[in-house]
Amino acid sequence: MNLVSVALLVRLEAKPGKESEVANFLRGGLALVQEEPATTAWFAVQLGPSTFAIFDAFPNEAGRQAHLAGRVAAALMAQAPDLLAQAPEIVQADVLAAKLPT
Repeated sequence: MNLVSVALLVRLEAKPGKESEVANFLRGGLALVQEEPATTAWFAVQLGPSTFAIFDAFPNEAGRQAHLAGRVAAALMAQAPDLLAQAPEIVQADVLAAKLPT
């Protein structure tokens, strides 16, 4: 049985001068994501000086949709105009293979 079958990759580009605020927002999002039983894996990463991303994986489409309708997504969309240079780029993906803790 696959523990994850679908994922999201969300690319975020911080506005100039807002990089630390984006980083802090992402760090704070962890507590909210821990309340989501269907979010099997969640990573917030910094790819460059002003480029960030979120990668998360779910057991099924229902879990992915619950996350998209959850508190982190709502907070991100509410703060996006202030923090981000452009709208978040959200890519829905299928997980082909994964290694997760057991």
